[in-house]
Amino acid sequence: MQAVADWVDRIERAILAFLMATMTIVTFSQVIARYVFNSGWVAALELSTICFAWLVLFGCSYGLKIGAHLGVDALIRLFPKPVFRGFVLLGVACCVIYAGIFFYGSCGNPFVTGKLCGAGYVGKMAKFGLRTEDLHWPRWAVYSILPIGMVLFALRAIEAGWAIITGRRESLAAGHEAEDLVRENERVLQD
Repeated sequence: MQAVADWVDRIERAILAFLMATMTIVTFSQVIARYVFNSGWVAALELSTICFAWLVLFGCSYGLKIGAHLGVDALIRLFPKPVFRGFVLLGVACCVIYAGIFFYGSCGNPFVTGKLCGAGYVGKMAKFGLRTEDLHWPRWAVYSILPIGMVLFALRAIEAGWAIITGRRESLAAGHEAEDLVRENERVLQD
């Protein structure tokens, strides 16, 4: 089972790295093309924007998986552990609801329509055959990251919630680096 988890983790990181590299290379080549050769590629901005959208929507689930999201939890940490855990699980529920709202907006209700993404935004883009402005890609394919990203986000939130319930994880947010640095350097400050 750990081998599968490692394989999935490598794929996720590879996708994120590919999106970031593509966005960086396209943007850098545009800068060189414009300032050195006084030309450019019209679709570069659109491709960079699409890569950025995919990076954000795919990356939000990966960030939740590794606990990289920032959280402001100074107030709820004042409560006893069970109450704190309740607030964190409420946050997990909010993440799942948020993902559900986005999924519904992008796909509609597949149980009613009988089609995955038939009645939502992505389905309408496919139905009307709309394409992107400069790349002329099918818009439904570009916007398919909305339901994909939200399903992944909801699954990662549920996974994090289960880890919180079972005591393998404390919260959704990243560690408190500032507190950790202070603890590590207390001796230096005392000397």
